[in-house]
Amino acid sequence: MAGRINDDDVKAVRDAVPIDSVVSEYLQLRNAGGGNLKGLCPFHDEKSPSFQVSPGKGLFHCFGCQEGGDTIAFVMKIDHLSFSETVERLAAKAGITLRYEEGGYNPSHQRGERIRLIEAHQAAAEFYVHQLESPEAEIGRKFLAERGFDQDAATHFRVGYSPAGWDHLTRYLRGKGFSDKELITSGLSQDGRRGPIDRFRGRLMWPISDTAGEIVGFGARKLRDDDNGPKYLNTPETPVYKKSQVLYGIDLAKKDIAKASRAVVVEGYTDVMACHLAGVTTAIATCGTAFGNDHIKILRRLLMDNGSARVIFTFDGDSAGQKAALRAFEDDQKFAAETYIAIAPDNMDPCDLRLAKGDDAVRDLVEPRTPLFEFALRQIVGRYDLETPAGRAAALDEAAAVVAKIKTSSVQREVAVQLAGLVGILDQEFVVHRVAQLARWARDKGGDGRGEGRGGRAPGPQDRRGGAPHQAVQAPTAPSGPALNLRSPAHRTERELLKLALQKPALVSPAFDAYGVDEFTAPPYAAVRQCIEEAGGAERGLGDNREYLVAVMDAAPNNTVRSLVTELAVEVFIGKTIDETYAGMQLVHVRLRAVDRRINDVQGSLARLGSNVAPEDLAAAQNEVWVLQQYAQSLRAKGADAL
Repeated sequence: MAGRINDDDVKAVRDAVPIDSVVSEYLQLRNAGGGNLKGLCPFHDEKSPSFQVSPGKGLFHCFGCQEGGDTIAFVMKIDHLSFSETVERLAAKAGITLRYEEGGYNPSHQRGERIRLIEAHQAAAEFYVHQLESPEAEIGRKFLAERGFDQDAATHFRVGYSPAGWDHLTRYLRGKGFSDKELITSGLSQDGRRGPIDRFRGRLMWPISDTAGEIVGFGARKLRDDDNGPKYLNTPETPVYKKSQVLYGIDLAKKDIAKASRAVVVEGYTDVMACHLAGVTTAIATCGTAFGNDHIKILRRLLMDNGSARVIFTFDGDSAGQKAALRAFEDDQKFAAETYIAIAPDNMDPCDLRLAKGDDAVRDLVEPRTPLFEFALRQIVGRYDLETPAGRAAALDEAAAVVAKIKTSSVQREVAVQLAGLVGILDQEFVVHRVAQLARWARDKGGDGRGEGRGGRAPGPQDRRGGAPHQAVQAPTAPSGPALNLRSPAHRTERELLKLALQKPALVSPAFDAYGVDEFTAPPYAAVRQCIEEAGGAERGLGDNREYLVAVMDAAPNNTVRSLVTELAVEVFIGKTIDETYAGMQLVHVRLRAVDRRINDVQGSLARLGSNVAPEDLAAAQNEVWVLQQYAQSLRAKGADAL
């Protein structure tokens, strides 16, 4: 059985794959100053970016949820992979062949499950694409052509065809070395009477990729009347495919979504194709499920969720489309982006619109015009007879309950005023009061009413406005001790010195390595100092800084200390000019406070003992105090030269 991956190969992988290129596959990054990048954290919901990436150090850290680490740690957490699976994936990306300690190269059947399932889907996609050229697939090529898609379009979107036989793909993948268990687990095959058979047969196939661009599933469209299955059949839930967490086309659209701060949500695979071919390259679609919370999280990270961002939904104008719009409105406030709805003439979807009126009509369709909340409220109000008092009252009751779910009071009031106009009630304040009353009742029944919608969340104790390190915050403690208070000069200086030791070790070496753990008064900082010592000291950082930081993190006794290490390794300095003078000041201040504390401790002990102290002990203590006082005086007079 293959053993652990060779340490030199792990280091090679870590060095070869830039952390910013990996992270930017999942979220939009912007300049944060000091060589760092920032974005919305993918590991917790937040409104302003507190997630920072340091490309030079190969580290990330979130100042909101305290997650941090290197490229490997990021991929492990975001894709729920084991260490070996992550290294194998990154090695494949970098073209590095891995060695294993107990038996040379790792046989393919011993690789991580996720990697094997991804490889099976990639092989299946290639198989389906090749099959689209077969005589049997003429019906599929005709389907595409009738909808305005030529061979180039099919190639761009990797559209394929699944043969109508029972086990064409299954036999092909077996020949590639995949086991029956892997084929069943992947959802590409299913149990038959005599063993696995193909899940998709005689259908047009669209590969569904995750944000990183890896194929995790398929959408299959029925082509023949004798096919008794559903019109669209998707991959079932598997270890790599969760339909609520994937968006078709996200791999193609993510860069343009981030660049334009705009996303267009359509309903089907051909709609995504039509939009992209018409120049709307920010189009994506859900895969057989309603647009929901997990989809919002994906888009928010790409949009950076600022006030200028736009999300446009293109639901059909029929009853199903209206229901979809109302569901989307329920989640609307989870965006900071403005949300709109676009409905084509005659309720045509983008694919039909492109066929009927051309690319310009598709581009014009998705220009934001009607706010989603306005459309949703009109759908509700439109079901009632507003000519009668009873009809207006009933419309108000239903619509007001929806508006009351808006958690930001200013937005809630604005929409309530518009609702009054839609219903035809002249007394706007009555409607505003009614909505506010329903909101209070909802809060009283459960929850505190403080949502995380557009500005609705009050800042918590760990909010740092983009990771600024200058506020008083409660940091992780290990070992236990008093809370960190960055208004404390001692804590602030100790923090700066540790940042120097991690980020710019050349400025504090070799003096720093002579500092004891007890010179750091904050227990969390003492724990980090211990990690640096166990990693070989700051002097080790004079060589390969990345390797040094990895060694410090590896020395951490738990995730809390490890998180603090990454935080200090990416956090910007308080000072404007970081040079030997600045480093010397931090070294002197930390040492001087330690000396003063020792003087106070010795003098305090002598005072408590009084006349009970032995003469020789008294002399030794007085001599220690005198030496320490002379050292303190020298530090104050000469600065770093006295260290």
